[in-house]
Amino acid sequence: MASLKDKNYWALILGGSSGFGLASAKRLAGAGVNICIVHRDRKGAMARIDPEFEAIRATGSQLLTYNLDGLSEEGRRTVLDGLEEAMKGGKVRTLLHSIAFGNLKLMAPIVKHRSDAVAKLAASLGVDAAKLRSEATRLFLEEGVDELMHIAEEPAYNQELFLGDEDIANTIYAMGTSLATWTAALFQRKMFASDARVLGLTSEGNETAWRGYAAVSAAKVALEAISRSIAYEYGPHGIRSNILQPGVTDTPALRLIPGSTHMAAHSRMRNPLGRLTTPEDVGSVVLAMSLDETAWINGEIIRVDGGERIAG
Repeated sequence: MASLKDKNYWALILGGSSGFGLASAKRLAGAGVNICIVHRDRKGAMARIDPEFEAIRATGSQLLTYNLDGLSEEGRRTVLDGLEEAMKGGKVRTLLHSIAFGNLKLMAPIVKHRSDAVAKLAASLGVDAAKLRSEATRLFLEEGVDELMHIAEEPAYNQELFLGDEDIANTIYAMGTSLATWTAALFQRKMFASDARVLGLTSEGNETAWRGYAAVSAAKVALEAISRSIAYEYGPHGIRSNILQPGVTDTPALRLIPGSTHMAAHSRMRNPLGRLTTPEDVGSVVLAMSLDETAWINGEIIRVDGGERIAG
């Protein structure tokens, strides 16, 4: 079995206290990689997070954690100073960008198209239309009957605050171009391994328009462009860069997206394997992309979705 054991490798994970980042940290630690996690969580969230970090330490790998603003120059310097000292001659094999810090405002008010499907169905059955919709909503939300999503109540959106220039700029930097900043900082300090892997995470929203996702969509496209340039310009220095595109995954970041319940239902219904992607699915591919055997993959967008994207 391919492994990274007995090598003084480190993985630096930006956004590693939940979701894809945490699952990846666990998989890499299990393969013998030392882990440095940068996250930004409130004190109250640590009751959930601390046991996860202890599970990583239990693998025998070293673990450094920094609960700070990894998007600030001061925060980045603090992390790299500490990591440099802890590595004791080791090197960063994998840099995983898993930052989920974006704005989810609408660009414009929603214009609802009139549909009388529920009214016609209710009339045909001789039942009250409001009761029919209410029961469809209950079965959809509480019992997971995905097929009822089209007659259940529509998702609620904030239609008072709309996306502005600052919202877009901050999101693009946090979820996109900050990958370039971190890559450059590690490179300048000569902290990368001679065969290093830079990985980021995109989504189907890179091509598909979802309500409230405009800023994040722009950030994902920027992330992909940055990754291609890292692959090309840092390639001669031994750094490979690739982007993973998971399918819809039940993570804290997904739950913040308006309409995420409907999005998840739609994905389950169209996925050839009949389920959502899990963080562990993605963590396994992060590990695979960190192995010696995947050194020839560079500048790619790799789907990790069970065939969701090709299902239409």
